[in-house]
Amino acid sequence: MKNGIVRFAALYVFNVAVLLLIGLLSAGVSVGFHALWAAVILTLAALFVKPLLTGAFRKAAAKSAADRTKTGEKVVQYVLVYLVELLIWVAVVWLSGVRASGFWSYALPPLFLLFGWMIYDQVDDKLRAKAGELYDVVQGKVSGRKAAPGSAAPAAQAPATAEAREELHDGLTPEQRRMLDELG
Repeated sequence: MKNGIVRFAALYVFNVAVLLLIGLLSAGVSVGFHALWAAVILTLAALFVKPLLTGAFRKAAAKSAADRTKTGEKVVQYVLVYLVELLIWVAVVWLSGVRASGFWSYALPPLFLLFGWMIYDQVDDKLRAKAGELYDVVQGKVSGRKAAPGSAAPAAQAPATAEAREELHDGLTPEQRRMLDELG
């Protein structure tokens, strides 16, 4: 549960920042304080809806992937991701107080979301680690005990465990390894 809360919190804060930037940079888009509620919708969509839509679009694209080049494959991937972002942006506008008027206010924000989430993917581990530390501190204050000194130990062991994993060649993806690390 802690990992879910930490992931939600880190993505929520990042989405608020991206929405505020969209409000500043996009003509015809009004975000304001609605960014707080819109970020909840955007975060839930990123955690639950985006993987489902992406999987559905990829299945449809895989059926028509007879003779594509690598460049063509990348273009198709980017178009599919943009379509997912567009659907999510329409849902955010529809379900929150964010206002969009005109073609460009619907066409450009999904690109900003795409770039924002690309940046988020690059800094995800650091944000999660920091949010996890804050979560432990708050939980320690609420329960009346200090954070365990061993909570920083996994970060210190990271190089050793990474080397051990590379030696093992277990066939797991980095996401699967991270999930296993979070379990134990």
